[in-house]
Amino acid sequence: MGAVIAVIVILVLLGIIAAARSIRVVQQYEKGIIYRFGRVLPEIRGPGLTLMRPVGDRMAKVNMQIVAMAVPAQEGITRDNVSVRVDAVVYFRVVDPIKATVNVQNYMFAISQQAQTSLRSIIGQSEMDQLLAERESVNRELRRIIDEPTEGPWGIRVERVEIKDVSLPEGMKRSMSRQAEAERERRARIITADGEYQASKRLAAAANVMARDPAALQLRLLQTVVEVAAEKNSTLVMPVPVELLRFFERMAPGQAAPAPETLPEDLGDAEVAAAEAAISKAEVPELADAPVPEVATDATRELAAGDISDGSQTAEDAPEAAEVRREA
Repeated sequence: MGAVIAVIVILVLLGIIAAARSIRVVQQYEKGIIYRFGRVLPEIRGPGLTLMRPVGDRMAKVNMQIVAMAVPAQEGITRDNVSVRVDAVVYFRVVDPIKATVNVQNYMFAISQQAQTSLRSIIGQSEMDQLLAERESVNRELRRIIDEPTEGPWGIRVERVEIKDVSLPEGMKRSMSRQAEAERERRARIITADGEYQASKRLAAAANVMARDPAALQLRLLQTVVEVAAEKNSTLVMPVPVELLRFFERMAPGQAAPAPETLPEDLGDAEVAAAEAAISKAEVPELADAPVPEVATDATRELAAGDISDGSQTAEDAPEAAEVRREA
């Protein structure tokens, strides 16, 4: 009786072991591959409970999720001879679990090495400006280079490749900064010159309008005064153009016509000269024979004749004065 119980216990244990070996659980993000005596069955087991033979079968689970793998930074020289250091990230997933487990020993390591070599290759084929400004085209080309030898033979599809950073030498960074600064300054000068050109055109048009209507200049001047007075200044300096004064002169009511230009009136310079000559003759005898200017007036003639009672006339001067009177 004891032997029968022992046999039953052994059979139960063997059944439990066999059931444990024949039942497998596959997760939702996995695929199961059955190896039967070393050969891969073409049927791929999906997620859930999976039954297999307890003897001779072995299951391998393959993760079907997208894997994000960081590619170590690679140094290289671009096509325009600039040393750069580029790192990237690769997004891939397994599309054929049988090829991923049978055709390649460790597909994670294989993808990493393929991405590094492809990154160095794309650096040598591209220029520095393409790596900095044309990231989309560089990413597409890098994805194509990595995906070409992996999807068909290995059953792995590269979904996306992104270049994370491009490190440049310090000298190149300074050169690019100077270039960007010069470009900004050039654009600023062009914009300033264009603004000056447009402003000059507007000012010329405004001057043309004001020239046709002088009242517009007066109104503009008054508007300027209003704008300046709004600042609550205690002193107001207002330039008055000459054209405005001429406008007021022309528009003044009852303004007489301007008189024609005439010669300046005689200021009596000739009479003063004759008087001085007469006095000199009276004081200096040697000048007595000098003729008196014809333009001398009556007062000058009397002074020359000695009629002015200033006490300076002598008896010897009387005949000379009489002679001057007769000549007059």
